[in-house]
Formats: sequence, structure tokens, C-alpha cells
Amino acid sequence: MSETELTRRDLFGAAVAAGAGMFLVGCGGEKKKTFPKLTFNDAAPDGPVLKAGLVGCGGRGTGAAQNFLKAGPNLQLTAIGDLFQDQLDKCRRRMEGREDTKLTDETCFVGFDAYKKVVDSGVDVVILATPPYFRPAHFEYAVDAKKHVFMEKPVAVDPVGARQILAAGEKAKAYNLSVVAGTQRRHQRPYIENANHVKNGAIGQIVAARSYWCQGQLWYKPKVKEWSDMEAMIRDWVNWTWLSGDHIVEQHVHNIDVIHWFTGMYPVKAAGYGGRMRRVTGDQYDFFSVDYAFENGLHNASYCRQIDGCWNSVSEYIEGTEGSTNCRGTIYDLKGNVVWQYQEDDPQEAGKKLDPEKSKMDPYVQEHIDLVTAIRTNQPINEAESVAKSTLTAIMGRISAYTGAETTFDQMMSSDLKLGPAELVLGSSPLIQGQPPVPGRSKETKTA
Repeated sequence: MSETELTRRDLFGAAVAAGAGMFLVGCGGEKKKTFPKLTFNDAAPDGPVLKAGLVGCGGRGTGAAQNFLKAGPNLQLTAIGDLFQDQLDKCRRRMEGREDTKLTDETCFVGFDAYKKVVDSGVDVVILATPPYFRPAHFEYAVDAKKHVFMEKPVAVDPVGARQILAAGEKAKAYNLSVVAGTQRRHQRPYIENANHVKNGAIGQIVAARSYWCQGQLWYKPKVKEWSDMEAMIRDWVNWTWLSGDHIVEQHVHNIDVIHWFTGMYPVKAAGYGGRMRRVTGDQYDFFSVDYAFENGLHNASYCRQIDGCWNSVSEYIEGTEGSTNCRGTIYDLKGNVVWQYQEDDPQEAGKKLDPEKSKMDPYVQEHIDLVTAIRTNQPINEAESVAKSTLTAIMGRISAYTGAETTFDQMMSSDLKLGPAELVLGSSPLIQGQPPVPGRSKETKTA
């Protein structure tokens, strides 16, 4: 293989088929270096029926099930599970009437152990979309049952959980299973082509990176008297560290993961700060700023915030010795001129191009196309390691901000920090009394 040849499998391990387009923008008419085109599957190939089971029936879980069913022919949803009956019922109503949905009362499960019943119901693929706290145990159980897995990001809230994902991911490789994570950008065509160019030297040596997820306040659910402490926290899960990992882990992991993907490296330490200004439930921060340092001297300046009325950005940027990129479809020279952009033909209007950051294919569906393609072509892909290490990096940043101490990746790989209750039961819980950490004085708590 020549130095400029790079397949999409090299980039993130997916099988490929149908083509996508791109173009170069020249400055002053000079000839520009070109790169080999990557190819993409618009749909998974046909094959025997693949039955999927969904664990976690909230909006994202139901959406993931719908995305799976759109990925190709002969796909079915045959089992669902959730902790709460009302969430499960809502999911059933949304899926009602579809020919590819084969749910019965006997294949719909409620409770903390619903995930086991879904996995054991005869499915081929398990979709994991509960709050992240539950992901390590659910993933390990699915892999032990030799099921292919789609799991939403992040995949853990603490170092113990992240390492559990890593171990189960290695077991999945031994079983020849495919594992895809919900890091959409790794399945988003402008990002993939952009990564191809960067990995082929389009911006020279990478020297700096920035990543942002700054937005307004996220949703929240105040406790009502009918809910126990445990139910209240789980229904309000995005605001509790033991359930979500805090928003640097639950949300900003997307952007952090892009930096790891494009650079091919993970940081060795983090120094961060953060705080809580306006959040109204839970025990989390609502802003973080973290400096992630890599072994070769590279730094990723990482920012995330969930506060209304502020400047917002959800983006990633990488600077190189010969140019820079926004990672999502555009490369610039050192003077800021555009030298390459990703573009596809608009499928709705002949002769028109889509915005450089857009694609005809929804990345939420592309994830499942790639998963089903891998299964049906017997070319497994496994994203457990990459998503676990990006999750662990985000946890490292959170811990640094919470404690005020510089924190290393090696510490994360040996830490015995495990968040959450000693026993999963609906009822009273001291965790609901949790307060936001105070840097310089706080330590992350272990099992309560």
C-alpha cells in the first residue's frame, strides 16, 4: 500500500462500498495534492434476519432502535427493556404498527434486571442506551452471551467501569463480535474524509488542538413526591455524576474523541477546573476547562458548558505545521485560505452541492449500517477500546477539575474509584444529598 492509500477500515474499522464525492479549492491556480477517495455504504447488505433487543427505552434508545431498523433489509426489533414501565410503554407506542417490530408482552421487560432478559430473549444484536452508569455491566453481560452490540456513549462514569468495558471489548474480539459505539462523528462522512486527509499529511505535523461543547442548559426533572430518591435521580440522570459522569463525560466525550481519532493518540495527563453557576438539580458542574497534555508535547484545550445566554460552540479544531482543519469537512492553509472541502451532490436538486459539513446520510443511521455490514460480511469491527479510552480521558478531566489536582491517565488505569450505590433498589438513597465538589478540598466519593 502506498503512503497516500488509506481505507476507511484503517480510519475506524468499518466495511465500505458505495462512493462519495469531494473537491479541492486551489489558491492562485496552483496544483494541489489530491488524496484517494473513500467509499461508503448507503445501506447494509441483505442477509438472514438479525433480531435486535433494546435496553433503555428513552428518547435516545427508541431513536437508536429506529436507526437500526433503517440500516438495511431483514432487520427486526424483537425485545425491549427498561427500569420504568411508563418509559417502556412509550417506546412500544412509538414502534407500534411497524412490520419490522415484533414485540409482545412476553418480550417486554421492566426492572433493574431487564437487560438480562432482553439479552437472553434470542436476539442477535443488543442496543444499550441506558444512563452510562449501567453500561459496563450491561455490555459485559451481552458480550458473555456472545451478542453483537451497539452501545451509546459514554460507556462508563468511573475508572473501574471504563476498564470493565476495555476487558469486555477484548473478549468481544476473541468471540468475533462486532461492537459499535455512539460516537457519530466516526461514522459521519465529512469527518471521515477529513480524517483521511489529515492522516495523509494534509496539514503536516499536528501541533495543537481545541475541542468545545458549549451550549445552553440541558433538561432536568425536579423530584416529585411520588418518586423515591433513587427513582428521582435516575429520571433526572443527566444531572447526577454517578449516573452520567457529568457533562464533560456524557456529552463532551464526542469532541474529545475526535481529537484522539485525528491525532491517533491519547493524553497522558489533565489539569482542569470547573464549577457550578446555575444548575438547578443534581450534584454536577455546569462548566469545565481542561488542558489535556500528550506525551509528544501536543495539548488539547478542552471546553464545555451548559449555561443559557452564553456564547456557544460544538466543534473541534486541529492546527498543523502546514495548515489547519475544523475536522468536519474543511482544511485551511497557514494563511487561513480554504484548500479542501468535503462535498456531496444534493440528492434533492440536480447540480447543487450540499453544505461541506453535511451528508445525505444521517450518521445515527450510518453507525448501524456499518454495524450490520460488519456482521453480515463477517468482517468484525470493534470500537470498545476507542470509546472506553475517550470516556476515561473525559473522566480524567472531570476528576482534575473536581479535585484541583493534575491527574494522569496512568492513575485512571489503576484507580479503584467506583461511583454509585452499593445496591440497585428503588427507595431512599444518601446519594441524593450529594453536593458539587469543591476543588482543593473534595475527593470523588466511592460507592455509597
